[in-house]
Amino acid sequence: MKEIRYGVVGVGNQGTYYALKLDEGAVENARLTAVCDLNPVKIDAVKAKLKGEIAYYTDYKKMLDDKAVDAVLVAVPHYTHPEIVIECLGRNVHVITDKPAAVYTEQVEEMNRAAEKSKALYGMMFNQRTNCLYRKMKEIIASGGIGTLQRVNWIITDWFRTQNYYDSGSWRATWKGEGGGVLINQCPHQLDLVQWVVGEMPVAVNGFCKYGKWHDVEVEDEVTAYFEYANGASGVFITTTGEAPGTNRFEVSGTKGKLLCENKKLYYYKNAEDSQDFCKTSKESFAAPKCEVIEPETDGENLQHVGILKNFTAAILGKEPLFVEGKEGINGVELMNAIELSGWNGGVRVNLPIDGKKYREELMKRVAVSRFKEGNDNAVEGTLNFGTGFVKVKSGK
Repeated sequence: MKEIRYGVVGVGNQGTYYALKLDEGAVENARLTAVCDLNPVKIDAVKAKLKGEIAYYTDYKKMLDDKAVDAVLVAVPHYTHPEIVIECLGRNVHVITDKPAAVYTEQVEEMNRAAEKSKALYGMMFNQRTNCLYRKMKEIIASGGIGTLQRVNWIITDWFRTQNYYDSGSWRATWKGEGGGVLINQCPHQLDLVQWVVGEMPVAVNGFCKYGKWHDVEVEDEVTAYFEYANGASGVFITTTGEAPGTNRFEVSGTKGKLLCENKKLYYYKNAEDSQDFCKTSKESFAAPKCEVIEPETDGENLQHVGILKNFTAAILGKEPLFVEGKEGINGVELMNAIELSGWNGGVRVNLPIDGKKYREELMKRVAVSRFKEGNDNAVEGTLNFGTGFVKVKSGK
């Protein structure tokens, strides 16, 4: 096999982006051969933008029956991820799914079991892992560069969304349609990164969630979560879609220094000696270890979605190892579920791994009374914006 034939299932905003990138040849040794969506309006919309010889389907199983693809890219609403992934793996068709892996951990565990039995590759579209800054943070921490972990803080509040955004689809921001709010829609990448970069999961979580605080929605649009790690280190994760201007500040501190990632810059505050050693041996009361501030050199690469697809394609062809295995998707879902479960119960401590059955039961109580809104489910944004709304201006007198 020299070329991988891809099928994209789900051509909303993100799926359309993937289809266009594959169709224009942005991924070496890959070709778009099929597109599938339940909504014929979206099929017609994407068909007008694509140039290749492509088959169009409203049933992904028919696409698989026709053997029209070697690999499937799943970009449908969250609840449907497991069904499609498991079907593909059962047929030994390679599959990569958008974030999050699923809505709750029991679903992800089922997906992972299917992957273990399959001959096909299973990947996650964790494109933020390609960012050279996060990769460098992981490298420094893994090498012992910050010493013993003390604190993890991430303020990620630059997700401002209007009410119009939430009204653009009947499924948006509903327990039945999405299974959550800012945690499951905007933050899966950060919930993945916060454990991938640090190199470990918290052992317990307290979640404090505000439901419909800033928007007419039933799910959380503001969250403050407290993490506790195995060695007693702590962490705070803060996010919202109701704050403008927002902040994206990721800080990991240890006894040998700290890493600060903000405004697309990474700084390494490197202590001359371990702070705890200094604390125990210093003869001064108000002294602190000398600290050097370094801007670590990186390879400058941030290949994002296309980078993940290039790697997935190369891995199928046996040319390089898979960068993000699908089974890793459970970690972010575990954190998401733990925060949500705690939030539903007044911020009570939730130990990890969580009780998956209990979470599903609590979620389904909310799904049972969830309300779909009136919305335009045919809408597809013309341009995806993954950045902030900041515009730089010159200072005036």
